[in-house]
Amino acid sequence: RDVLAMPTIVGVKSPSERFAGADETFTIEALMPNGWALQSGTSHFLGQSFGKAFDVTYQTSSEDKEIVWGTSWGVSTRLIGALIMTHSDNAGLVLPPRIAPVQVVIVPLGNAKKMSPEEQSQLQSSLDDLTSSLKVQGIRYKVDDRDYIRPGAKYFEWERKGVPLRIEIGPRDISKGSCVLAFRDPEKEKEFIPLLDIATQVSTSLEEVQQSLLEKAQERLSANVHVHVTSYEQMKNALENDEASSYPGSGLYLVPWNCNEENEDAIQKDCKATIRCYPLTMQGMAEGKTCFYSGEPATHMALFGRAF
Repeated sequence: RDVLAMPTIVGVKSPSERFAGADETFTIEALMPNGWALQSGTSHFLGQSFGKAFDVTYQTSSEDKEIVWGTSWGVSTRLIGALIMTHSDNAGLVLPPRIAPVQVVIVPLGNAKKMSPEEQSQLQSSLDDLTSSLKVQGIRYKVDDRDYIRPGAKYFEWERKGVPLRIEIGPRDISKGSCVLAFRDPEKEKEFIPLLDIATQVSTSLEEVQQSLLEKAQERLSANVHVHVTSYEQMKNALENDEASSYPGSGLYLVPWNCNEENEDAIQKDCKATIRCYPLTMQGMAEGKTCFYSGEPATHMALFGRAF
């Protein structure tokens, strides 16, 4: 959430989805733009089963031997896939500034062969001042000074790579004491920023971009978790034509559920939906309700949906 700008739902897996041998599996589930879930990380509480199986002990403060309690946790390349799918668009990759290797690319403008020595000197001096001020702010930057590629091609390349911001600077900009700040977000217009203020403005803009990406992802998640589901048929009908290539998709369904492995398996076979988790903060909603599938007293609130 804070680094990848990717909100998730935190919960525990159902017994059938739990890691083999674990007492409990905790998960973070993200929602992709097509309405499908993606398990983005897990943490398994292994209890003492693995310690007993492999005879792993520790010495207590009273010098007794005890079987260790185990955990297993982490994230993998699935999280990278989730990051790419959550934010990117038809123009290419979109990276949140806090994770972007290059936060701002600087593209010098003008043909060096057609510049006077004075203009070349001013451009280089302005670039030196600009990069120094960015470095002081701790901003990761790249100067694209390749003279065999046109500026438009450079813009296209860095946009595809997901760089959040771009600075354009040439002799005419320098004569006005300013430069152009462009955004990876196609909805944002270019801005003309005084050279003396550019480092501060870049720092501010990076935080704004980070927050904007998180807000968009949070809005999508909130809008696509359906809580007013009155029957299994309602969910099944919504998911009937829900394919991975369909946008925005049907989303996820938070429903009262009586924990039953046979019923869970039947639902998966019937409409390809699985229990993504029992959300930790929503279990109080199950009290007094009946299971949307079996009609028995609900034991949990379960989050169902299609998933990668």
